Amino acid sequence: MNFQIRQAVKANVQGQSADELENVVEDAIKRGEEHLLPGLGVFLEAWWNNADQQKRQNFMQDLAKAMA
Repeated sequence: MNFQIRQAVKANVQGQSADELENVVEDAIKRGEEHLLPGLGVFLEAWWNNADQQKRQNFMQDLAKAMA
């Protein structure tokens, strides 16, 4: 079976509003299920690929603080 997680996640959320996407993220975090982590990774990858260098730097600083 050739299952592409990136394609599946993107297909499942295509066309959703910012509020709907926020609900997806909040639900995944609340549920705390390991199998949802790759989907959140796809979201991060999409954001990262569309962020400029300043947004990336700010994110990494915030992430470093959160992981401290």
